[in-house]
Amino acid sequence: MLTIDIPGRGVLEVRQVVCDYNGTIAADGRLVDGTVERVRRLAEFAQVSVLTADTFGTVRAQCEGLPVNVRVFDRDDASACKASIVCELGAAGCVCIGNGFNDIAMFGEAALSIAVIGGEGACAKLLTCADVVVTSPLDAFDLLLNPNRLRATLRG
Repeated sequence: MLTIDIPGRGVLEVRQVVCDYNGTIAADGRLVDGTVERVRRLAEFAQVSVLTADTFGTVRAQCEGLPVNVRVFDRDDASACKASIVCELGAAGCVCIGNGFNDIAMFGEAALSIAVIGGEGACAKLLTCADVVVTSPLDAFDLLLNPNRLRATLRG
């Protein structure tokens, strides 16, 4: 577990890190350079899950050997599937990382949400639901790996 005390907001006990795949931690079906190392480090403190409809059919091969739980679901109900998985994992201890419209519902459930504006862009409506907005999945992971960055951004 990763414990982060955010002045003025309380203690966040991170047990789960849930990541959208395409557009968030992957571009065109391939993990963004630097993701593997950070996921390995995060997995020392929390369970990492990758949620996707797997548009490119690459998630299992790309995540092979990584300490992650890959969950592939039907494209038609992605938003509800993601939110349901976050609740199942324990939303109070969950950090969600995403970029798309279908991430809005899981952001609403999670204790902390981080929107990524990468090469694929990000859904404008998602940005209004996020606790933090970054320009790279690496920045999202680094906020958790270097909690003082997160404290500085979110302090009350």
